[in-house]
Amino acid sequence: MSRTYRYLIVDVFTGVPLAGNQLGVFTDARGMPAELMQGLARELGFSETTFVLPAESDGDVRMRIFTPARELPFAGHPTLGTAFALAGPLQSTTLRIETAAGIVPVALEREGAKVVFGRMQQPLPTIAPFLRAGDLFAALGVSGSSLPVELYDNGVPHVFVMLESEAEVAALAPDVARLASVVGQTGVSCFAADGTRVKTRMFAPELGVTEDPATGSAAGPLAVHLARHGLIGWGEEIVISQGAEIGRPSTLYARAEGGPDGASLVEVGGSAVVVARGEFAV
Repeated sequence: MSRTYRYLIVDVFTGVPLAGNQLGVFTDARGMPAELMQGLARELGFSETTFVLPAESDGDVRMRIFTPARELPFAGHPTLGTAFALAGPLQSTTLRIETAAGIVPVALEREGAKVVFGRMQQPLPTIAPFLRAGDLFAALGVSGSSLPVELYDNGVPHVFVMLESEAEVAALAPDVARLASVVGQTGVSCFAADGTRVKTRMFAPELGVTEDPATGSAAGPLAVHLARHGLIGWGEEIVISQGAEIGRPSTLYARAEGGPDGASLVEVGGSAVVVARGEFAV
């Protein structure tokens, strides 16, 4: 006997439809087995799809996140997009979303009944050197990085490569197969910074994401990376542009508080819009 599961499509890190990072949100996934979640994520084909379940601890809801290839413990645009999808029915200004990486609070700003902006408090990342920088540069087709190449992990690992200009970021044409062999299931974020304005592109082919339009899980660690190396001050907000090269322009806001001992708070924000509704009978 089939059951119908309803879902929303949300464009995340944009204030207008048909931009930003697409997200599927199944707003009531009770009784859905993990293999069906994975199959539906693969069917939708977005970089991530989320499945909302009743809370199990101190959160308001629990969320599972799937790429077309695997489940993730945490990701940025799925968390923000799911908060926007649920904010109307729940009529809340703050949502505490349980993820496999912990509870992520999302503060929501409204204009009347409409939610216009959200800001999530992300897990603090661990930091380690990335030991295959030379192989990474070869796969990207670049000569090097202006900052040390380091691995940040807040539930989703990313390495960061700083290039000299926005034009160099825009011109990237990585060898995707070679990149996957070097980094495995780690995302590669290439960026150029001009003060607090940052242009970035993110590649994660092993996760089924050749290029991501907007990467919230990388935005927070990027703010930490820039502050640790003195390019911005702790507490300064960066404005990140991403996705233009694949026709999905996105804007993300990130800041990190901290000091000599590292980050003490990481926040990432942006807008989102619900653009479609549908259902699967499976």
